[in-house]
Amino acid sequence: MAELVPFAVPTDSDKTLLVWELSSGPTAEDLHNSLFTEFSHFGLLYSVRVFPNAAVSRPGFCAIIKFYPARDARRAQKACDRKQLFQKSPVKVRLGTRHRAVQHQALALNSFQCQELAHYYFGFNGWSKRIIKVSCVSWKQSCQGEEEYLSDFSLEEDKFRLPKLD
Repeated sequence: MAELVPFAVPTDSDKTLLVWELSSGPTAEDLHNSLFTEFSHFGLLYSVRVFPNAAVSRPGFCAIIKFYPARDARRAQKACDRKQLFQKSPVKVRLGTRHRAVQHQALALNSFQCQELAHYYFGFNGWSKRIIKVSCVSWKQSCQGEEEYLSDFSLEEDKFRLPKLD
């Protein structure tokens, strides 16, 4: 089943993973890099945030990881829960829980994140600010019981310039 991935900040709890029992040995930045590397195998990540454990808890870290589609978050949770990903002890990974009273307003992604999302799903390796006009005209011609398809395809590139102000 296809999942619609909007060009908006993911706010649904089923797109959020909670990761805890991260060791206290590496720095928060090292853990961020390790988590990003490990979880990006399952899909494009919106964010990875690492936090130190509360003072009343044992030393270590926890993390919040957000995916764009919920399907990728579910796959990552099933594959990584109670596994030794990049440390000696297993980590716990859970999907976020829903809070029915809280409704989030959809926030638009910034331009870099829009490009990153489009690159990931469409496979583009670059974008252009040029405007390209594509015309495609096709017609069908019938000749002696046989159909012949003809097409004319043209590609024009228009350069737009701002008018000079006097």
